[in-house]
Amino acid sequence: MGANSPTATRRPERIIGLDAVTTRDRLGNGILRATDVAAAYLAQVRAREDDVQAFVCLDEGHVMTQAERLDDMRKAGLPTGPLFGVPVALKDVIDTKGIPTENGTVIDAGRVPSADATVVRKLKAAGAVIMGKTVTTELAFLQPGKTRNPVNPAHTPGGSSQGSAAAVGAGMVPLAVGTQTGGSVIRPAAYCGVVGYKPSFGAISRSGILMQSPTLDTVGVFSTTVEGAAMLADALFGDDPSDPATTPSAPPALLATALSKVPVRPALAIVSTMPGGVPASEDMTLAMEELTGILGEDSFPLILPPMFDEAAEIRERINFAEMAKCYYSYERRGRDQLSAVTLDAIDQGKAILARDYLAALDWPKLLNTALDEIFMRCDAIICPATPTSAPEGLSSTGSAIYNGVWTLCGVPAVTLPVFEDSNGMPMGLQLVGRRGNDARLLRTARWLMNEIKSASGEMTDG
Repeated sequence: MGANSPTATRRPERIIGLDAVTTRDRLGNGILRATDVAAAYLAQVRAREDDVQAFVCLDEGHVMTQAERLDDMRKAGLPTGPLFGVPVALKDVIDTKGIPTENGTVIDAGRVPSADATVVRKLKAAGAVIMGKTVTTELAFLQPGKTRNPVNPAHTPGGSSQGSAAAVGAGMVPLAVGTQTGGSVIRPAAYCGVVGYKPSFGAISRSGILMQSPTLDTVGVFSTTVEGAAMLADALFGDDPSDPATTPSAPPALLATALSKVPVRPALAIVSTMPGGVPASEDMTLAMEELTGILGEDSFPLILPPMFDEAAEIRERINFAEMAKCYYSYERRGRDQLSAVTLDAIDQGKAILARDYLAALDWPKLLNTALDEIFMRCDAIICPATPTSAPEGLSSTGSAIYNGVWTLCGVPAVTLPVFEDSNGMPMGLQLVGRRGNDARLLRTARWLMNEIKSASGEMTDG
């Protein structure tokens, strides 16, 4: 934390707890100042950070300087941007000019990038306040960081975007950015009780972000609402010549579409038993059964084709082979400073034959061909986000077995915090859409959130 503390905000209860879109709107129409919002969230960080430990780098003085500059711009009548004054936290694998980016490893201790990642440049251009850097697992893999679950600190927050999910879950920031190679957005969002959105592969540039697996790495976002996730992703989507995975395309209008009415009630395919041989817990199974009752004729059961049973092994093969290449310099510079779990993956990657790796690269196209036939019958596939709620203890980040298949396919996925287990811990519901149909998926997700709220007697916003 920086030494410079802001003065207390006026009525912080008007800020903490607001959804991100409402905060953005109140900033835009002058009801709130950027300094009001920044000060309120910094106060929340001071209240929760000791228990949650979501941040690896946060300078209060720098946060307030950004907010003051934005308020000055508004007073001068200058353009303010679509994220004007909204704080956004960044996973510590995303380069930030002049701010440490250490990738969760002591090998990069003290590393300060000389340039911003593309997503950071876009956030600044949109008027966001860069709140700080959040904890990641070691090199965004499986070795846990220091972060704890914001609902119950005795439980894991997930990985590898654990700090970003926990910061949003603890109310320390309204929006955050992470990455997913297996399940590192969807899983921690489910464990921490927030919305996590992994876009279609290639939708958001990864330039300036630690690369673990070029075939799989995807930038994702966290919010408390589907609308907030859509708003943040709107600012990040787009082609970037420095990332060959991105392609020129028209802006998807994610937020506008998510806020629109569904033209007809969506048809949803329910996958209760996911491939991978890991059964869902009793609490998750009961929750899925209750959801099926709520949806009624709007849903139908789906068993994924047998080829999906091999998806976890295929995804791991690609991940480990590319990890061995991408992390060669880390192994060379400090093999004895890497955890056993990271080294094991690298060593497995070295042993993979070229023919097996190249054959694995054919699988996403095959799987998506099968998915295209399924999406002719439904608007989205729904399934558990994770087999269980967040496991107790901090030695593991939990299982990504229900997420990796969708990462391999490159399709968009979003987790909704609509379930709880018998101990009150969050459990997420995962929605999956056709590759490239991100806006439609977010609209369906928002509709489903409202359907579930309506069935439980909560007020909905349409």
